[in-house]
Amino acid sequence: MGLLIGGIFLFFLMERIIRWRHCHDGECTVHAFAYLNLFGDGLHNFVDGIAIASAFILDFNLGIATTTAVFLHELPQEIGDFGVLLYGGFTKRKALFFNFVSALTAMIGGIGTFFFSKVVKSFVPLVPPVAAGGFLYIALSDLIPEFHKKEKFGTFLFHFLITILGLLIMIILKGFSD
Repeated sequence: MGLLIGGIFLFFLMERIIRWRHCHDGECTVHAFAYLNLFGDGLHNFVDGIAIASAFILDFNLGIATTTAVFLHELPQEIGDFGVLLYGGFTKRKALFFNFVSALTAMIGGIGTFFFSKVVKSFVPLVPPVAAGGFLYIALSDLIPEFHKKEKFGTFLFHFLITILGLLIMIILKGFSD
């Protein structure tokens, strides 16, 4: 919990620094939350690379299963991240490029795990709660307030139902892991 809260504060400070460095003369062309999303996604992908490499180290079949699970999880997430980058002010080309660069951190995590497995083993549990805190910060400070700007009931209902669907999927998946 401390690392999750630390992640929220880390992303709060990062957003303040980004806004201070890039937005002191008024309106930004690219919003700070887009950069924060890239950073958080890069951390997340890095951990995915660690998970995949660790699974292959343990057992080849486990590595295949983990890779499949990560791919199925990442595909919709990366589409969502692309949408966040577009909404944050990136052009389609830049959003695609930076989303791809962020995805490459999975390779760094995977390769690093093979070479530094003993060091990575103690580091791995620290990264996910910090990344989760970052994503919570982005959702709470930037994305949810944007949802409130849309006053149409149909838009609200869509966002609400998608959120409920996401929670139900997490509950179902949690049930399978117990």
